[in-house]
Amino acid sequence: MFEFLFKYRPVVFERGDLSLAAPSWGVVLAFLGVGAVVWFALEYRRVGPTVEARDRWVMMGLRATALGVLAFLLMRPVLLVSTVVPRRNFVAILLDDSRSMRVADEDGETRAQRMLDLFGGEEEDPAGGTGDPPADPLAADPGVAGSAAMDPAPAEPADRQAFATQRGEGALRQALEDRFRLRMYGFDSDADRIDAAGEMAFTGPRTNLAAGLTRVQQEMAGLPLSGIVVVSDGADNDDEATPPLSEALLSARAAGIPIYTIGMGSERIAPDVEVRRVEVPRAALEGTTIVADVIVSHAGLGGRTVRLDVEDEGRIVGTRDLTLGPDGEEAVQLQFTLEESGPRAIRFFVDPQEGEALTGNNERQVLVEVGDTRRKILYFEGSPRPENKFLRRAVADDENLHVVTLLRTADEKYLRLDVEGPGELAGGFPDTREELYEYDGLILGSVEASFFTHDQLQMMADFVGQRGGGLLVLGGRRSLGEGGYTGTPLADALPVVLGGAGEPDVLEVSAELTLAGRRHAAMRIAEAAESSAERWTELPPLTSVNRVFELKPGAVDLLRGVPAEGEPRMLLAHQRYGRGTSIVFAAQDSWLWQMHADIPLEDETHETLWRQLLRWLVHDTPGRVRLDSGDDVVPMGEPLRIRAEVEDERYLRVNGADVVATVTGPGGVASEVRLDWTVERDGEYEGRFVPPERGLYSVQVRAAGARTGGPGAGAETSRDIAEGGSFFRAGTPRIEEFGAGRRTELLRRIADETGGRFYTADDAQVLADEIRYTESGDTVYEERSLWDMPILFLLLAGLLGGEWAYRRRKDLA
Repeated sequence: MFEFLFKYRPVVFERGDLSLAAPSWGVVLAFLGVGAVVWFALEYRRVGPTVEARDRWVMMGLRATALGVLAFLLMRPVLLVSTVVPRRNFVAILLDDSRSMRVADEDGETRAQRMLDLFGGEEEDPAGGTGDPPADPLAADPGVAGSAAMDPAPAEPADRQAFATQRGEGALRQALEDRFRLRMYGFDSDADRIDAAGEMAFTGPRTNLAAGLTRVQQEMAGLPLSGIVVVSDGADNDDEATPPLSEALLSARAAGIPIYTIGMGSERIAPDVEVRRVEVPRAALEGTTIVADVIVSHAGLGGRTVRLDVEDEGRIVGTRDLTLGPDGEEAVQLQFTLEESGPRAIRFFVDPQEGEALTGNNERQVLVEVGDTRRKILYFEGSPRPENKFLRRAVADDENLHVVTLLRTADEKYLRLDVEGPGELAGGFPDTREELYEYDGLILGSVEASFFTHDQLQMMADFVGQRGGGLLVLGGRRSLGEGGYTGTPLADALPVVLGGAGEPDVLEVSAELTLAGRRHAAMRIAEAAESSAERWTELPPLTSVNRVFELKPGAVDLLRGVPAEGEPRMLLAHQRYGRGTSIVFAAQDSWLWQMHADIPLEDETHETLWRQLLRWLVHDTPGRVRLDSGDDVVPMGEPLRIRAEVEDERYLRVNGADVVATVTGPGGVASEVRLDWTVERDGEYEGRFVPPERGLYSVQVRAAGARTGGPGAGAETSRDIAEGGSFFRAGTPRIEEFGAGRRTELLRRIADETGGRFYTADDAQVLADEIRYTESGDTVYEERSLWDMPILFLLLAGLLGGEWAYRRRKDLA
């Protein structure tokens, strides 16, 4: 309609400059027009007195406007627009070759098929003919069909041939070739030059728009490039894009290269259910109760009940029925226990629902490293009290926890329990970092701050923030603010604001779960969340002597102590501090949950709570070699980046170490990869490994001969050896199947920021005509006449007819 009324498409007006082609007498014509308007005004003043002034102004305005339109026509308006010289400029075509293009969300037709309609997919087969396409070459793809396998097999050459022969005209490509010289690229995580769209197999494991745009700009630098056409669903799921997309767009805009985007697929896929996000700890101790936070998104399935299952290597370990509401997201929590050590592939899945176009997003798998190691915790108590005895008894049978107790019995006298040798803690509480950092966790009981030196207080704060250990401070008469810790370095690490020292205020309080406490794994003292919350209400009250009322920003309270009268207190709170976790449990007698008269003899609530608290305290305490192997799943053919951080006994980063990674594949074959110091950061080493086959790999990193780096550390050399490990899986990531709806906003942003335009697959055919109006490449200016636009003649007729009708209405015609 716009083109019918205004003669040209909107892009011509957007990119053209208005000019008047009339000769010099046009100025005289303009003066005559002004005179005519004056004459009309005088004529209308002579109209009889029965006509109101408003009517005179309306009739004069209509005629003057009509005269203005006529004068505009006589001055021959034109648009000066820059157009390309035919066949002398290039256009780069970037075609999305990733797995998400296999989604059939457009009336049963895949995005890949729609792309091949536009850009052609026909090529000769080896037998000399085009061949007959299969009925549905995508149906066998396990990623789209919703197979439970984590690593579906890659597309075979037959798949590629099926795509190549199935479609064929490529009308848009032919239209572009009439005016431009084309270069075509297929892109997923990188871009490769192709001769025809039919060469693509649509098996790319991820999409990196920045890499594709950067590759095109680099290869076509110096050529007359009129624009880049990106054909994609808008997925951009490579987190390590270098350069990032914003830099690629800035480079194109600086070079004056417009990017035109064609969005494939539907913005909303329905009906569909997707396990969008799963959050579980990366590492856990064997036998630990894990609470997983799961986000399930859905569309077109409102009111339906689905079942979310958790599977550990083929064994169902958790399940939850979920009734779906209106289109959107549902937050779900599932509790389960991992009893076997080693890397566990935990699968969260919803069975495919009737009518789903995409079922590969019905499941997610996460890798959890279940450790069978024994974590060592130092418990320092300032004086004998029942809390120490019952805490040690609660975790005595836990093979993954080793609590070493240092109990002050008198001045300069200590009782050492469960030490590993006669020299351990022989001098009392550690006074060096090397000695303290041998532990994974630290529990401080009721001991006054004045007992420690300033260096020891700072050392304990660094134990959390720098070493990454877990700190648990218990309530008591000589603990927290009442113990004089306010203003000390240790106070900075705690999740609560300490009050001033003073006489302890003994108060009986009942433990009440907060909203965060209901969701936290350590607070699950019964199998189900509902029964756990109910059990907390049944526990007898405790006593608290510490006035703790305020949380620090970023801290989370899990339990509140509610007195019979007065303001509730913080009973259990935690926060991340640097690399570690700090917890405050401000009760002084949790042993009452074991020995109170209302607690049955066989009740194990107290034991369960303390086992879970201490496991949480130390479950992710890092070693001296921290290993980052990136994503759980590494695409076949792509290198795995192994990055390690190496530290000495004081947990200071060290440079110049001899660092070697041993990568063991599923067949037991081990390969050594040397990790080199990155130089950019102290203590950081990096290497790359390309997995030769699919399956689970273990990575063990060994560091020796480290030289201490960092400010003020000097150049001390150590022959100490440290080790660290991790796991990854080589296969086909399923990231392309999540959030698979067309991302229109991203595609529109790419076009808008570079001076291009966004199109859908349905209106993409006009691209061939609009892309020629550009100032990029070899161009010439052309005139587009405007005087004969239908809208002007319709406007002129409307003004004259309106003025005549108005006069008739007033009996002046």
